[in-house]
Amino acid sequence: MSARGFTVIENEWIRLKDGTRLAARIWMPDNAGDDPVPAVLEYLPYRKQGGTSLRDESTYPVFAAAGIAGVRVDIRGSGESEGVIDGEYTPRELSDGYELVEWIAAQPWSNGRVGMMGISWGGFNCLQVAALKPPALKAVISIASTVDRYNDDIHYKDGTHLSAQLSWAATMLGYQSRSPDPALVGDAWKAMWLERLEGEPFFLEEWLAHPHRDAFWQHGSICEDFDGFPVPALVIAGWADGYRNTPIKAVEGLGPKAKAMIGPWVHKYPHFAWPKPRADFHGEAIAWWNRWLRDEDNGAEALPQMRAFILDGPRPALRRAVEPGFWIAKQDWQAPEMQSFHVGPYGALTQGLPVPHPQPHAIFLRSPLDTGTQSGEWFTLKPDAEMAGDQRLDDAGSLTFETEPFAEGEAYLGRPEVTLTLTPHAPVANLIVRLVDLHPDGAATRITFGVLNLCHRDGNAAPTPLVPGAPITVRLVLDACGYRIGEGHRLRIALSTAYWPMILPTPEDAGITIDAATLGLAMPLLGDHERITVPEPENPDPLPHYTELSPGRTERRVERDLATGTTRYIIVEDTGLFRHPDTGLAIRDLREECWSITQGDPLSMTGVSTWTCVTEREGWSARTVSTSRLACTRDEWLTSAEVTAFEGDSEIFAKRFEKRIPRALM
Repeated sequence: MSARGFTVIENEWIRLKDGTRLAARIWMPDNAGDDPVPAVLEYLPYRKQGGTSLRDESTYPVFAAAGIAGVRVDIRGSGESEGVIDGEYTPRELSDGYELVEWIAAQPWSNGRVGMMGISWGGFNCLQVAALKPPALKAVISIASTVDRYNDDIHYKDGTHLSAQLSWAATMLGYQSRSPDPALVGDAWKAMWLERLEGEPFFLEEWLAHPHRDAFWQHGSICEDFDGFPVPALVIAGWADGYRNTPIKAVEGLGPKAKAMIGPWVHKYPHFAWPKPRADFHGEAIAWWNRWLRDEDNGAEALPQMRAFILDGPRPALRRAVEPGFWIAKQDWQAPEMQSFHVGPYGALTQGLPVPHPQPHAIFLRSPLDTGTQSGEWFTLKPDAEMAGDQRLDDAGSLTFETEPFAEGEAYLGRPEVTLTLTPHAPVANLIVRLVDLHPDGAATRITFGVLNLCHRDGNAAPTPLVPGAPITVRLVLDACGYRIGEGHRLRIALSTAYWPMILPTPEDAGITIDAATLGLAMPLLGDHERITVPEPENPDPLPHYTELSPGRTERRVERDLATGTTRYIIVEDTGLFRHPDTGLAIRDLREECWSITQGDPLSMTGVSTWTCVTEREGWSARTVSTSRLACTRDEWLTSAEVTAFEGDSEIFAKRFEKRIPRALM
C-alpha cells in the first residue's frame, strides 16, 4: 500500500459538555472526509506543544501515512487546554477521556472506530478509559503502565513508601505550572496560566493521605474487574523500567484479550528505547490498529500471548547501550514451573527443597540506612546510572546467600517468590529481597527485587502491626524478570532492611532476626518456548532533531560525610534548551534533587526536588521555579512546596503549600 498524504492541524479545540475546551494536535490523512479513517487518541498532561512533540512527531506521521488519524490531546489544565487539573487519573479526567472518544467517533472524517494508546500516564488512562466502555473505543496499546495503582506505580510498593512519590509530585508541580502557548491560545494565555498556577494541587498531599490500598487506589486499577474489561489490549514494558510486572498481570487477568511484549528497555517507546535491541513499534501498532479498527485480516489476534527478551547475563556498566539476550514467545501464558532453592546447613543457597524440620539458624539483620544507593531510579529514562549499578556495594549492607557456580545455564521468566520466618524487633519494619547474578569475576548484576512493609504481609488494605519478639512467616513475590544465569555464574539472594533512597525508611531502625533455615526461593523456569525474531525499526534515529541553544547535562552522585554519618544522594537532570524549527518554541527543564539520611536515625530522612521550567520564543518567555520537600517525624510527614512564576524577568505569581500529614505506622 502506498503512503497516504496527510496534514497536521496544530491546534483543534474540542469542547466538552461542561463548556471546557481541550486542545488537540491532529495528524489527518488526506481525503478523510470522503474516505473516513480510524483514529488513535493519546491523552496526556505533558504539553503537545513542546512537551511530547519529539515522540509525537516520530509516530503520528507514520500512522497518518498508513491512513490512521492521530489525535494528541492535552488533559484539562495542561498545555493549551482550559481549566485546572484536579489530580492523577481522577473521575473527571476519565470522564473527559470518554467524551473525547465520543467526539472523535462523531467527526465526519472518522470511520467511527477509535483506539487509545500511550506510555506511562497515557498507558494508564487508556486502560482506565477503556474500562468505562465507550462504544467507539475498540482497542488499546498500553506501554509502561499498571493494572494496580497501589502496588505497581510510583507511590507505594507492598506498603513501603517509594521516594518517587516526592520526585513525581515535584515533576508534576513543575510541569503543571508551565504556561500555555500564546501563539495557539491568543491573548487569553496569561489568564489561563494564572488560573492553573492558583488552582493546581500538590499531588503529594493526597497520595500520602492514602497509605493503604483503599478506594482511592482501587479507582483506576483495572485489576479490580478484569472480567469487565471490554477490548483487546497490547501491553508493553521493559525490564529496565519499574512497570515490568504489568504485561504478566495483564495476560493473567485479561486472558486472550491481552497480548504482552517485554523488552530490555527503560521507560521509552520501543522504537527509540535503550538498551537495544529495539522493536518496530510502528509496524506492531499499525497492524494492531488495522486489525481492530478496520477489521483487516492480518493475524494480530493470533499473536503469541507473551513475547519477551531474555537477558543473558548483562554486566553492570556506566551505560548499558545493548543487552545480550534473545527473544522468545509463548503462544499461551501459563503459570511457570518453579525451581526451588533453600539455605543449606553451611549457609550455601542450594537447589531443592529444605530437609524436614531444619534446625533454626537465627541471624540478626539491621542494614545501614543508606543501603541501596546502587538501586537506580524506580522508573528509568536513560540506560546510565538511572539503572541499577554493580550490586556489591549494596550487598555489603545485606545478608547474602549464594549458590555454587551453575554447571549449565538456566533461563527464567516470571515472578520469583521468597518465603521465610523472621522475628521483628519493632511494630513496623521493611524487608527487601534482591536476586543478583554473580559473574565469575565478581561483578554483580541485579536480576530483580521485591520489597515488603512487614505489616502488609497479609494484604495492603488492612495491615496489621508487628509484635516485637513474635516470629512471623512471610511470602514475598518479587518483580518479574526474564533472565538467563550463565555457566560459571552464581545466583545470590540478598536481604536487607533498607533500600534508600528508592524506599523510604520506617520510623524505627530496630532490625529483624531471620531464621535462615526457613529461607526458600522459588525461581520461575522459562519452560517451553519458541525462539523468535522481533523486527527492529528500519530507522535507527527515529526522533526529529531540534535546534540546540544550550546543551543538557546529567549528574548523579553519592556523598558520604564520614564525620557525621550523613549520606546525600544528588541528581541533576538538565534537558538543555532546544527550539522547534517550525514553531520557534524553545523548551528547557532542569531537575535538581537531593536526598539525605544520617546513620542510626531514620527520622533524619529528607528529600528536596527543584524544577526550573523555561518556555520561550523570540520576544516572549515564561519561567517557573518549583521546589518540593519531604521530611518526617515518627508520627507525621512534613510536606511543603512553593511555585514562583516569571514573565520575562518579572515575577508575576508565587504560592506556597505546607502540610503535616499523619503517618501510618503500619
